[in-house]
Amino acid sequence: MNWKPQQTLSEKDIKKGLSFSIGDGLATEVMTTLTGTTFLIAIALLLGATNFEIGLLAAFPVFTNVFQLISIWLVRRLNNRRIISFVCSILARIPLVMLGLFILSFRQLTMQPLLVFLFIYYFFGSLAGPSWNAWMKDLVPENLLGAYFSKRSSYMQMLNIIVSLLLALILEFIRKNYPQYELNAYAIMFIMAGSVGIAGAFILAKVPEPQGTTINENIFRLLKKPLKDGNFRRLLIFNSVWVFALNIASPFFVVFMMKSMGLSLIYIIGLTIASQLSSILTIRTWGRYADQYSNKTIIAIGAPLYILCLAAWCFVGIYSHPLMNLTLLILIHIAMGVSTAGINLSLTNIGLKLAPKNESIIYLATKNIGTAIFSSLGPLLGGYLADYFTKRSLIVNAEWVGPRFKKTLHLVSLHEWNFLFLIGAFLAIIALQFLFTVKETGEVEKDEVRRIMRSSLRNNLKDYFVIGQLISLQEQLWRFVHKKTLSNPGTK
Repeated sequence: MNWKPQQTLSEKDIKKGLSFSIGDGLATEVMTTLTGTTFLIAIALLLGATNFEIGLLAAFPVFTNVFQLISIWLVRRLNNRRIISFVCSILARIPLVMLGLFILSFRQLTMQPLLVFLFIYYFFGSLAGPSWNAWMKDLVPENLLGAYFSKRSSYMQMLNIIVSLLLALILEFIRKNYPQYELNAYAIMFIMAGSVGIAGAFILAKVPEPQGTTINENIFRLLKKPLKDGNFRRLLIFNSVWVFALNIASPFFVVFMMKSMGLSLIYIIGLTIASQLSSILTIRTWGRYADQYSNKTIIAIGAPLYILCLAAWCFVGIYSHPLMNLTLLILIHIAMGVSTAGINLSLTNIGLKLAPKNESIIYLATKNIGTAIFSSLGPLLGGYLADYFTKRSLIVNAEWVGPRFKKTLHLVSLHEWNFLFLIGAFLAIIALQFLFTVKETGEVEKDEVRRIMRSSLRNNLKDYFVIGQLISLQEQLWRFVHKKTLSNPGTK
């Protein structure tokens, strides 16, 4: 295999490379599903983890992005992004196999070994990230970024649904019938995750690499360039505040459902699948409109909807009838799937779009490092606040008292994790203010895009009914957040 970057790639080479990239994405998705948030939290609770330890576990994937400076140094040193991505991916996935073998070998397991092995896994994964991003930026045509990555994401999400549902059924069966083997089941999952991940790295190695530009400047001087770019700096600020707000609350959704509501893995995975299905149904639509209009516009439409979902979590569990709580959870997960499909796709693409071609790895690594600090602080603060609010609550009731009838209606009941959801929603509203200052080429007013999307979705209601029903729910919140149009800022 020729590992050297190529000066020019034919259209056939590009198509072949994009196909192999999808294959790597599918293998990686199996790995990340086997080590996904729900299952990691389940094993953490099985080991008696505290809220802070769960927050620490949730912070690892983003905190380790701080070490992407090493990846930049490696790219400058070797000027071969494919080798760096391949080697770091292998080094990231071997610890998963080792963790599984460790669990099978030692019966008395605590959280410490789990945290150590997972930190190594995330550390090397973070080193592979910047080189992969810069590699894909040069490989994927810019006018196809939204379409290609939405297609890739939809395939990965479909596979995630199948694997996660199968795992949930197996784990629930073991938990009910053979609880003594539950920890062993998680060990086998880690071994499978590492093995499939290593296979995915070899698939990735077959993707051709276009020749990149070598940058020989001082690394710290290079990192200042994105910060001096006014428009990119504003994107960094928005992204940092946004992920901080979301990570205060989102890592504790599963904890809340398992500990406070007593839901089993089957129900939780079922809700996750509902969210993923809504993402699959809508992500290609988001990708098409992002390419046609702008990524910023898509974020401006999807973000208020996600904020409504965060606020809605405060009302979960206050109803006496379990069916009402479950119905609310289903609606929240569907709406979250629709909104996050557009937001995550657009956040990735706008970073790729605003980064200069010859300095993309520097810009993207700076973005990842900056947001890593805030997104890792989020779950740590969330874990601390959850412990703080454990013995505190806020209850708002409406009570009717009559001579023959007395009825109490629970309006709001905040305790422990519910406080986190409300705090996260408030901070996300603040984050939206920074989005208005970012300027993107080809930007179209959100109202115009919303009108076009409604018209298109009405004509394709059969295929896209989820967005058609939910896209207008966030309009009132949007008007509240942004009452008047801000003038477009300069680019620097």
